[in-house]
Amino acid sequence: MIVLSMSFGFSQTNEIDSLALELAFQSQDSLKIDTSIKLIESLYEINDYDRAMKYILAIEKLSNTLDYNHATAKIAYYKALIYAKKGDYINAVSGYEKSKKLFVSLKDTLSIARVNNSIGLIEIERGNYKKGLKYSINAVNVLERGRLKTELNLAYSNLAKACYNIQAFDEATDFYEKALQIQEELNDSEGIYESSSKLAELYSNKKEHRKAIDFYEKVLESNISVNDSIKGRIYTKLGSEYLQFKDYDKATKYLVKGYNVNTRIKNKSGLLMALNGLGDLNIQQGRLKTAEKQLRKSGEFAKQLNNKKELLKHYKLMKSLDSIRKRFNSAFTWQRNYYELRNSLKQQEVSLKPDMILPTEPGFESPSISEIKNAEDKAIITPNTNPLESTSTKQLNKFKIIFYGLLAALAIVSTFLVLIYLKRNNNIKYMQELEEKNIKIELQNEAFLEQTKHLENVNNVKDKLFSIVSHDLKDSLSSINGFIDLLKDGSLSREEFDNLIPELSENANNASLLLFNLLNWSKSQMQSLEPKPSLFDIQEVFESKVRLIEQRAENKGISIVDHSLRDFAYADRSMFEIVIQNLLANALKFCKAGDTLTVSNHISNGSCIVSVADTGIGISKQNLDKLFKSSSFTTMGTDNEKGTGLGLSICKELVELNNGKIWVESTQGVGSTFYVQLPKSRPSS
Repeated sequence: MIVLSMSFGFSQTNEIDSLALELAFQSQDSLKIDTSIKLIESLYEINDYDRAMKYILAIEKLSNTLDYNHATAKIAYYKALIYAKKGDYINAVSGYEKSKKLFVSLKDTLSIARVNNSIGLIEIERGNYKKGLKYSINAVNVLERGRLKTELNLAYSNLAKACYNIQAFDEATDFYEKALQIQEELNDSEGIYESSSKLAELYSNKKEHRKAIDFYEKVLESNISVNDSIKGRIYTKLGSEYLQFKDYDKATKYLVKGYNVNTRIKNKSGLLMALNGLGDLNIQQGRLKTAEKQLRKSGEFAKQLNNKKELLKHYKLMKSLDSIRKRFNSAFTWQRNYYELRNSLKQQEVSLKPDMILPTEPGFESPSISEIKNAEDKAIITPNTNPLESTSTKQLNKFKIIFYGLLAALAIVSTFLVLIYLKRNNNIKYMQELEEKNIKIELQNEAFLEQTKHLENVNNVKDKLFSIVSHDLKDSLSSINGFIDLLKDGSLSREEFDNLIPELSENANNASLLLFNLLNWSKSQMQSLEPKPSLFDIQEVFESKVRLIEQRAENKGISIVDHSLRDFAYADRSMFEIVIQNLLANALKFCKAGDTLTVSNHISNGSCIVSVADTGIGISKQNLDKLFKSSSFTTMGTDNEKGTGLGLSICKELVELNNGKIWVESTQGVGSTFYVQLPKSRPSS
């Protein structure tokens, strides 16, 4: 390759020397101009712009004097090319426009295409992507017919770059592939490297990972000497692509290479990508500790460099890692961070997109790519158009008449359309009002039906409640009345009196609890229960409520074990006392002689969990689903004790009013445990 370029350089030098010698012995002006143009072309090819400009200035005036338009157009074109290479945009564009006008007058289609291609390049380099696209696409149509590879290579590269920058990625891919095909034919190493790099990135973004791998490997195999920074990036990208196919061996090979190169040159941006890739690899292979270390480091780099794209990937990987490790709170936080950043980036893309695609030149209307491809801009490509010709007065008058006629027709049509629009608008408004009224009526009907259904449910519960209450109160009060009558008559002995006291106490307690539950249920149904939360000691409540049932437990032969600890809950204390009293009464009801009732509480972060456990008869599986319902459900106790079936329903309402939870675990024949969870501080809104 080096020998070929050296021999090409020598041959060009010999050609330049030969042309310079030929020019020195020529006397005819037109021949001098032609030879000078050949010299300028050769000098431009070897980037000797200063020497080329000297020859341009030497023959420019002579060419104008002789009216040698074809030569003048070429001289203006090469002069513009040199200005463009030196960054002089104004003089370059002026020269291109001058040369194009001359080529149009000469009907030199191929030269017009070359000028358009050069204008497209300079506009694209300045960021006027759509304006540059317009010129380059029109140039391509001609260059493709002439199969001019060098010019086509430049045109396709320009178009690909412009499409990429206006985010027309499918078109960018198409043009880069066309450019790459010609670059391979021309053996253009730098072009092959540039096109392959971009195609690898484009296919990676399109999730076509196999093609992305092929192009990344092509970049590594190219003859261009790639610096360590680029190598580190490509190794990392290749590793990430292989990871998509679960090819862990190759993914490991390239990711480690990328990490080592970036570590050696202290490239934090490259290290960030490599660490994210290695973290992903280790998560997939179950090496979670290693993955966590790598991802923690990548997160630090992402924040330092403000690399939001890699930070987004970091959040996603951390969410996966903590989900696998069952750290659900942390995983939720990472997921929330991920979506917040992703939404922020999307908003930025939307806000930046118009600025990226609009040309900087005022008054230039940017068409879409399909419009550019289909349009024929006669001012740019049509050789038959002469921009210097003026329109005759007769034609101008004719156009004026047509214009005024069209203007009058437009006024009539506009008036007609406005009337139609107003009428249509009134109809739409009337229909909208009708629709709104119908929706309101439907909503009112739905609310009425819902309220009726609710009242029916409450009424049904009320009927059941009062049938149960009337029966249970009747039994308890009849027993108490009978006992009082016997006392009045003096029919009881002292011994009989002592024996009947526990039964009387039991009946009084049943009636009291029944009325107590009934009162609380009715208050909750009327939605008048408002908790007044405060901090209180759980152990104090247990001690006071256990004392109330000690006598009843002793009479029934049941042991009470108090394992409660000093701990605080944030809730309405009186409501909590009602819940504990009901749970203790239920436990006694379903225990028999020799059983044990245990109260305890468990201290945990953020909440307090209390439990009431018994070794009684337990609850069957089919009855577990019936507990805590608003409809009454009750069974007889071990001593045929009765209940309303509303106690647990009231407990559930009271616990939930205090931002808590209640549940039960039970095995029939073994016993039951009721749990209540309450917050330890004011819950956040």
